[in-house]
Amino acid sequence: MTDSYDVICIGAGPTGLACAIEGKRAGMRPLVIDKGCLCNSLFHYPINLLFFTTPERMEIGDLPMTISGGKPTRGEALKYYRRAVEHYGIEVRQYERVEEVTGRDGAFVVHTRDQEGAALEYHSRKIILATGYYDLPNVLGIPGEDLPHVSHYFREAHPYWNQDVVVIGGRNSAAEAALDLFRSGARVTLIHRGAEMGRSLKYWVKPDIENRISAGEIRAMFKSEVTRIESDQVWVKNGNGEQAIPAAQVFALTGYHPDFEFLRKQGVRLDRDSLRPEINPETLESNVPGIYLAGVIVGGKRTSDIFIENGRFHGRQIIAGITGKGKLAEKAPVCPPGE
Repeated sequence: MTDSYDVICIGAGPTGLACAIEGKRAGMRPLVIDKGCLCNSLFHYPINLLFFTTPERMEIGDLPMTISGGKPTRGEALKYYRRAVEHYGIEVRQYERVEEVTGRDGAFVVHTRDQEGAALEYHSRKIILATGYYDLPNVLGIPGEDLPHVSHYFREAHPYWNQDVVVIGGRNSAAEAALDLFRSGARVTLIHRGAEMGRSLKYWVKPDIENRISAGEIRAMFKSEVTRIESDQVWVKNGNGEQAIPAAQVFALTGYHPDFEFLRKQGVRLDRDSLRPEINPETLESNVPGIYLAGVIVGGKRTSDIFIENGRFHGRQIIAGITGKGKLAEKAPVCPPGE
C-alpha cells in the first residue's frame, strides 16, 4: 500500500477515531497518527475512573458499548475503542509524533518521527486535527513545581499509603484523587483557591468529599494558594498568613489545555481572548483550506464545553463537509464531562 490517504486524523482519542471511522464508512482511506498509544489520554486517566455518562453517549461508528454496570469504567472504554478500530480496520500509527504539516488542500504532507528517531512522511488530501488537551497541564508557575514528587496526573493511590499527600484543585479530578488517597491510607490535604469545591462535581462525589472534609478525614484549605513546593512540604498562603504543609507527594490537578501553539503552527487563527479557532461551524473546516478541527480543541480555553459525548459527532460533520454528501450532523447537547 502507498503512503497516500484521503484523510489523516492527528490524534487517536475517541474523537479522532470517530472521524476516521466516518471517513472509512464514506469510502475514504483514513489514517490515524498519535504520539502515544491508542486513546492515550484515556489510558493515562486514573485506573479506577468511572465516567460521568452512560455507554451509548460514548459510542462511535454506531457500535454498541457493553458494560457491566450503569457507567463505563476506564478499562471498559479502552476495550471498546480497541474493538471499534479492529471492527472497521482503521490504520493507526502509534508512538509517532507529528512534527509538521506542509503542503496545501488536496496535497498535504504530514511529517512524523517515530520512537527510534526515524523521520516518516504521509500524504493526504485532507487533515483533521483532534489532538485533545490532556497532554498539557495548566501549570502553577511556582518554584518547585518541577520536583520529582510533583505530578499533574493521578493514576492510583496505593503507593501513598501512610504518606502525607497534598492535592491541589477543587474539581472532579482533585476530589476523586483525594477520596481515593484517603481510602488507601494516605494523609490528605486538599488545597483550593476557591471558597468551596467546584459546582460541577459528580453527584456521587460531591456529598462524599464534603462529608470527608466535615469529618476531618480529609483536611481542606479553601481560599488558599500554594506559593512554593519543597522536597518534603508545600507553602500555602491564605487569610491566616503563610504556613508549611507536609507533603511526600503533590498532585497539582489544576486542569489542562489544548496545544494552541501547534494550531498556530498550522496557520489556524485563534481568537485573542477565548483562543477559539476560526472554523466553519457547519463543516468544522478551519481558516486553512483542507484542515479541519475536531473535539475539545474547537472550544479554545473552554475545555469543558466539548468532550467525548458531543465531540464524537464532529466526524460526521467533517466527513459530510468533505464529501458534500448527506446532512450535516446536528450539534450535540452539552453534557457533564467525563473527567
